[in-house]
Amino acid sequence: RTSLTGCRADQRLRLAPEEVGAALSGLCDLLEQRAGGKRRCAGAAASAPHAHELEVMADELWSTRGESLVVAGANDLALQTLVLHANQLLGNEGHTLDFEQASQQRLGDDKALADLARELSDGDVDLLIVQGVNPVFDLGGALDLQLAGVLVSLAAAPDETTALAHWVLPEPHFLECWNDAEPFRGTFVLSQPTVPLLRSGRTLRETLARWGGDERPDRNLLRRHWRTVIFEQQSEVSSFDVFFDQALQDGFAQIAPRSPMLGSFGQASPVAVPVAAAPKAGSLTLVLYPKAGMLDGRHAHNPWLHELPDPVSKITWDNYACISPTTAARLDLDEGQVVRVALAEGGASIELPTHIQRGQHDGVVAVALGYGRAGTDRFTDVGPDWVQGSPTVERGGVVGVNVAGLMGALALGRVLEGRGVTVAATGATVKLAATQDYHSLVMPENLAVEGYERRDMIPSSTYHEWLEHPGGALHKHPESMGELWSEDHGSDTSWGLAIDLARCTGCSACVVSCQAENNVPVVGRDEVARHREMSWLRIDRYFEGDDDELRALHQPMLCQHCDHAPCESVCPVLATVHSSEGLNQQVYNRCVGTRYCANTCPYKVRRFNWFNYAREDELQNHSLNPDVTIRTRGIMEKCSFCVQRIQEAKAEAKREGRELRDGDVQVACQQSCPADAMVFGNLKDPNSRVAKLAATPRTYGVLGELNLRPAVRYLAHVHNGEAGEQSHGH
Repeated sequence: RTSLTGCRADQRLRLAPEEVGAALSGLCDLLEQRAGGKRRCAGAAASAPHAHELEVMADELWSTRGESLVVAGANDLALQTLVLHANQLLGNEGHTLDFEQASQQRLGDDKALADLARELSDGDVDLLIVQGVNPVFDLGGALDLQLAGVLVSLAAAPDETTALAHWVLPEPHFLECWNDAEPFRGTFVLSQPTVPLLRSGRTLRETLARWGGDERPDRNLLRRHWRTVIFEQQSEVSSFDVFFDQALQDGFAQIAPRSPMLGSFGQASPVAVPVAAAPKAGSLTLVLYPKAGMLDGRHAHNPWLHELPDPVSKITWDNYACISPTTAARLDLDEGQVVRVALAEGGASIELPTHIQRGQHDGVVAVALGYGRAGTDRFTDVGPDWVQGSPTVERGGVVGVNVAGLMGALALGRVLEGRGVTVAATGATVKLAATQDYHSLVMPENLAVEGYERRDMIPSSTYHEWLEHPGGALHKHPESMGELWSEDHGSDTSWGLAIDLARCTGCSACVVSCQAENNVPVVGRDEVARHREMSWLRIDRYFEGDDDELRALHQPMLCQHCDHAPCESVCPVLATVHSSEGLNQQVYNRCVGTRYCANTCPYKVRRFNWFNYAREDELQNHSLNPDVTIRTRGIMEKCSFCVQRIQEAKAEAKREGRELRDGDVQVACQQSCPADAMVFGNLKDPNSRVAKLAATPRTYGVLGELNLRPAVRYLAHVHNGEAGEQSHGH
């Protein structure tokens, strides 16, 4: 399928699930040829798909032994064994692959789950305690919990599992309780309450202690465990109180594991996997996948994440059946048509809308997990034009469709891909709520003029091209253009943001962080479909190429805080003005909602508050940031460069009797970016990170020909290029 990782790959090869094993076996065969020694996958390369590309890939991996990494997302033991074999051949163990401090965050055991299903069916389970999971929803009914003598569910909110439980024990939210974990071997982490208990509830630890007659509070139970188990594993600190207080202050304690590492892979015996049988004629291969925001459905009651556009499709509030343009044409399907996806061998089926996705394999239909959760019907007050033409799809209802029923039997493990399905239109049409309607930087033929066939929003170049012609990908505009007014604001500060497009992966963490930081309201599916979303920051995603050559370019887009801002000159009430520090300010109590500023903004980053989204629910209002104004209806909103954080940093510097330092201010999007693609600071300080980035040859301003002088500087997208051209280490 078209994944976020695939979109950012230097080279991307489309493989149906039945082809992945053969391709991986072929890669191992090629690596074995280069390594010499025992051949476990001999001959696999000859029959592998994309044989030439695998040959080039093997050469590149071999040239970077110890600095490479082979991974696979399939829940298949044979494929994962081949992955470890490839990493061993490349000498990655102990370098890019760490067995010593292995991650312990995904320790689910499919075999144990299958054993539980068998024990339930045999009537051997008298008491079953379920905590932190929702198996009734996740497994699509494959695990019959009602066969347990007594079913106890510990949950923070009602769900599909609590609906069947004999006893439901409310658990506090993780921000309300004490907890600990060992996410990596030797790294012990602590979390403590940030808010008092909002409702009554107990953790599983405290509940079990109470049942055993121990009335001590949860914190004391946690301390006892750390004293008797974790503290004894170290010898550097003699006092437990000092050890625990330091761990509490730092949030973690690092202790060298006493037990040996999990062990090298050397004793395993990988076996080449041939190309599996393709689905029978007229069928497609099903791929079930988790979305970046929704995952397995654990976040289904968080409207922020429902309204977060999927980084690849840019669709909100739904899951859908993704098919390639070629397959859509063959099946005579259009965007939004409701289809019935049914297992080819018979059994379960679901109905959901179609999304035509560029770059997807022609033999695959991909559907997101995590949707269709009970209780999400409170989000689905959609307009009358949402569904047309079929009584089978009701207006409203829960958000999306639960597809867990299409997984295989538990005895085979959670089979998320590879099952054959049929796809047939039902006659209904759904209006998908997408935040982006255009997907290419190439202009349509009827609009393109000579020299401007491509929009110049994201200049892109290979690394070799950039070395030969630095700045050649940038469309240069005249350095001296007419000035309507002076851009000198009489201050030593001019706030700016630099965004490195070579680093940005499009993950959208910045979008959610901006929404949480600035109390940006959720508007719902119907309003998003009308292009009335309120997000101050969006990520524009543009596709280049098709099929195997597909590449996606991601560009975070927010208010550019232009020195020559057209919005400022058209506002009749001076509701948008320029500050002495270069901020384009929006004065809410002046705005009368003319929307002239939105009409003149070439970046289309200003949002009009059509409705009164503020609510009086005291519990929900705990999620609001008290440092940011709650806006009323009828006014314009936009990015403020987190001005509340700027003022807070100034006050802190003044309290400490010093000047504001570079890095004292981190805007929310910058703070949340896992790739460090965003840098905020003072453009007038030549020693600041943002000023140094703004002075590099890769820097440009979007729509520079308009002479708006934006304070947001982008660094052009540079990638490695096609196979065989990669420039490792740069």
